[in-house]
Amino acid sequence: MTNKLSKNIKEVLRDQISGKCWLPLQKIPSERELSELFSITRISVKSALDALEIEGLIYREDRRGWFVSPPRISYNPLSRCHFHQMIRDQQRVAKTQLLNVKSIMAPSAIANTLQRAELTEIHVIERLRYIDGRAVLYVENCLISDYFPDILTEDLAQSLTMLYEKKYGFINSQSDFDFIPTAAPEHVAQALNMRAGQQILKICRINYNQHHQVIDCEFEYWRPDAMMISIRNR
Repeated sequence: MTNKLSKNIKEVLRDQISGKCWLPLQKIPSERELSELFSITRISVKSALDALEIEGLIYREDRRGWFVSPPRISYNPLSRCHFHQMIRDQQRVAKTQLLNVKSIMAPSAIANTLQRAELTEIHVIERLRYIDGRAVLYVENCLISDYFPDILTEDLAQSLTMLYEKKYGFINSQSDFDFIPTAAPEHVAQALNMRAGQQILKICRINYNQHHQVIDCEFEYWRPDAMMISIRNR
């Protein structure tokens, strides 16, 4: 019976969204309100909402409730354009917030990713990225510090790709990617207004310059409803 009731409420909510009765970023009724409205249990409501979240139609913010997801942006990993350009090209509004910067000796896992056998100092740049005012992407950039003297004095909220080229003459000529659906770590979840352990899409990216040298790697944590991978190799 629970599955049947969950399916019914899911279809009703999906119809409200597809019919634009509820608009992107709009808060939908709470689980308690939906439970009373449909005269069903909170378990049935949560099951329906979880299913719609997996479909990317709604998203949850910790302690705030459920909201209608905006259309996904299209992310082509083979494209060389930076985040702000990618979002502008899709008629959306991008913003980047610098959260933290630190210089450390690379932990072994990151040193291996950067193909470094010796002790290597790196700069770690943590940033939060927004689309249309919603935080959807947490990024950790790990830069080999020898390649980027004085970079920490620059505006690190701007495109690092453009900064690399303008200040250091490095062109991002190649990138390797790993895509990993996983659970949001606590610090990422907090930044994205999620609950720790919620599903997230992690993208590990290794960047090479025009001399085929690994210069940095980055770890992107995306809200899964915010984007779709779209490969266009032409």
